[in-house]
Amino acid sequence: MSLLWRDQVRLGVGPDRLVVAAYRRGVHPRLVRKDILHVEPAESESWRASVEAIPPALTTSATQRPDVSVVLSNTFVRYALLPWNPALRTDAEWVALARHRLQSVHAEVPGEWEVRVTETMRGGPLVACAVERSLLDALEAKIAEGRARLLSVQPYLMAAFNRLRHKISNQTCWLVIEEPGCLLLVLIQRGSWVSIRNRRVDERWREQFPEILERESALLALGEPCNDVVVYTPSAFETDSFGGYRLRDLTLARGTARDDQPFAMALA
Repeated sequence: MSLLWRDQVRLGVGPDRLVVAAYRRGVHPRLVRKDILHVEPAESESWRASVEAIPPALTTSATQRPDVSVVLSNTFVRYALLPWNPALRTDAEWVALARHRLQSVHAEVPGEWEVRVTETMRGGPLVACAVERSLLDALEAKIAEGRARLLSVQPYLMAAFNRLRHKISNQTCWLVIEEPGCLLLVLIQRGSWVSIRNRRVDERWREQFPEILERESALLALGEPCNDVVVYTPSAFETDSFGGYRLRDLTLARGTARDDQPFAMALA
């Protein structure tokens, strides 16, 4: 059966919530359901509660055996940047380098984590991503339990960047992706990725936002400041300037209703 004629469900999986967006099949899929299911995260395997909520979420989606795409919270993913190396010619060589780099940056990335490498621009740095295999196995099992088919799993960073890629192009900017309690900060200079950093924040982080970016700039020892900021957030900023920084909220595609912003993690 053509994918055009399958109903689609997109799931945003976070520590304390499951974001659901269901689309009716067709050439132009139509959003027919959006929901946020709140859960109590466990002390260990912080993804477990959200994953356990998947089968009933699929049952109530009013779709029969849909294809499911999953976007994983950045809190469940470990990232590192790899400089372009023309000597590496195979995927296996890149993954081996990525695993070594991830283990040097994140001591908790052992052999049982799944590692993938993603291109950011031709000839530019690559993003290495690591996810626990036990999380991937649990996703596959719970989606099958919900009588659905797992189509893809993608880190939130890459899902957001792929939606914004043509808007950012070769610009210099901060890309800031917000989740509850978490900010992912990416510095991009003329289209080339310079740094990725995940930060824990509280609900008052917007009051401290200029200071957060200033500290990141100091850590990177930037020769000149970067004042342009692209934000991807479930709660819109009320201003386009903030402490000397110029903000662009590019979370929603053109034509998307503003009240869809809290569901951004799962929107197609």
